Amino acid sequence: MIRKNTLGLLLAVSLAVIGSAHAQTSGTLQKIKDSGTIVLGVRPAVVPFSYYDDQQKTIGYSQDVALAIVDAVKQKLNVPNLAVRTIAITPQNRIPLLVNGTIDIECSTTTNNADRQKQAAFSNTIFIIGTRLLTKKGSGIKDFADLKGRTVVTNAGSTSEQILHRLNTEQHLGAVITTQKDVAESFLSLSTGRADAFMLDDAMLAGERAKASDSDDYVIVGAPQSKEAYGCMFRKDDPDFKKLVDDAVVRLQTSGQAEALYRKWFESQIAPNHVNLHLPESDDLKALFKAPNDKPLS
Repeated sequence: MIRKNTLGLLLAVSLAVIGSAHAQTSGTLQKIKDSGTIVLGVRPAVVPFSYYDDQQKTIGYSQDVALAIVDAVKQKLNVPNLAVRTIAITPQNRIPLLVNGTIDIECSTTTNNADRQKQAAFSNTIFIIGTRLLTKKGSGIKDFADLKGRTVVTNAGSTSEQILHRLNTEQHLGAVITTQKDVAESFLSLSTGRADAFMLDDAMLAGERAKASDSDDYVIVGAPQSKEAYGCMFRKDDPDFKKLVDDAVVRLQTSGQAEALYRKWFESQIAPNHVNLHLPESDDLKALFKAPNDKPLS
């Protein structure tokens, strides 16, 4: 009887180990370890979160967060020379590229919300914004009600696009809503007069305004139509990877490093054109850094 019990116990342990190993090989950490590479999804032109410098290197606030996560992965896997590869993504393809395994994680300006949680997982929040309007001085647009009969542009696939359509219907604005594939093209529509206003996250609007040679001609206006929580996005049902990512974000925020990153990217001159966004840290962000969490706000 003892022998049978012992054999049964050994068999159970063996099956558990096999099952655990099988589960591990399906996770992002094992994928990274097997390939020797972690693949980051990056945005080429979203100042100051994720964008290319004049050497075509990805830099920005969100990219610095991503690199802190990469360091955590290196330590966890004990692979100090882990290769880091970047792939440019758009709002339209970021989730498909994540789900199909092309990228392992993306830290840029992706809002954590219930709809996206059906397709992907999110880290602790890395940034909080409000959705507002960028317009030219003298346009007569001071809030969203002033969009009546006007043309407004936003990024295709953004939460701002959804909000605009809802406002247009609920408030009978009769606004013409147009979309562009990224921030730069949306701003171009505004700057060339094809749109009267540009709706998006206030920090991203500040980035586009700061880049413009005539930046003083633009103002950010309107009551925020939503508060949104940016998170790093990765594949669902991967608790080991989520814990590693969340822990890395918590360390950044509770150690004071995140506040230092904020000052670096939002209150100082940044590459490549030495612009300063002059965007004070919000109360929402200060509260987040004191109490990190992964709660969506929209």
